[in-house]
Amino acid sequence: MGEINPYRLKISQLRALVTIADTGTFSDAALQLDLSQSAVSHAIATLEEELGVVLLSRGRQGAVLTPLGEEVTAEARNVLQTLEKIGQHAQRARGMQQGYVRVAGFRSVATHILPEVIHRFQSHYPAIQVSIEEHNHFRIVEDEVRQGRADIGFTYLPTSSEFEAWELLRDRYVLLLPPNKDDFAPPDEKNDISQYPLILPYSGDCCRDLISRYLTGAGYDIKPAYQVREDSTILSMVQQGLGATIMARLAAEPIPSNLTVAELPIPMERVIGVIYLADALQPPPIYAFIDTLKQVWQAGDRVMQPV
Repeated sequence: MGEINPYRLKISQLRALVTIADTGTFSDAALQLDLSQSAVSHAIATLEEELGVVLLSRGRQGAVLTPLGEEVTAEARNVLQTLEKIGQHAQRARGMQQGYVRVAGFRSVATHILPEVIHRFQSHYPAIQVSIEEHNHFRIVEDEVRQGRADIGFTYLPTSSEFEAWELLRDRYVLLLPPNKDDFAPPDEKNDISQYPLILPYSGDCCRDLISRYLTGAGYDIKPAYQVREDSTILSMVQQGLGATIMARLAAEPIPSNLTVAELPIPMERVIGVIYLADALQPPPIYAFIDTLKQVWQAGDRVMQPV
């Protein structure tokens, strides 16, 4: 008997063998494969002829695998599963040859997180377009995702159950004080935040809302000396000695070297998360972008700590 050439085996033969093993009869296998029973019988007969062995015992009780048939069937399943994976990889690749990803977030995310992620993403998927929309409140970001105007959003956690969400990082708030000013000594048991003229964002800004709740919860009744929209302007005003500010560290980066960074009496942080609609069928570029995010920023591993 000559040497067996496995490359002469056909996928249709392996499918027939596995389907008979699953259904127990040639007729049921034929129905499942949408073939005639004679076509299934021919596939098994030519497979056994090619291998020179008996794989199935035929009888009144149906088709029963021989011991060798069980071994061959197990390997046939592996081959078919591998072929399915090849098809899945190809389908994903076809889906990554065009498309776009729409991202909504706030300025500190767009400045410090997204550039590295987009650079890595487009090095792998250069044909996919990425757009970024910046908003001054995470509620607006959530609404953009909810209304389908953005595919992926950055928000504060916890969030609504309508979103699939995972934690990206925890960003600590710090107290930033002007340089070389005796009347802006860091807070201690004798001094507290109420001694400083504070420069804060306008009411309605998401960080301002968090800071206001923090101050109220800590027992402070403070009205800001200045209300400013842009973080960079706030930092410049602090540098000029016009007041102090409370700011998320990510938003303050890079912190001017001449400012004093102090911890708040009671720690405060914002939990930044990534969201997309939970019940929506997302195209491949969206999942690829999320995977890239996870590779660059491992969920929960990065905490912006004060110096």
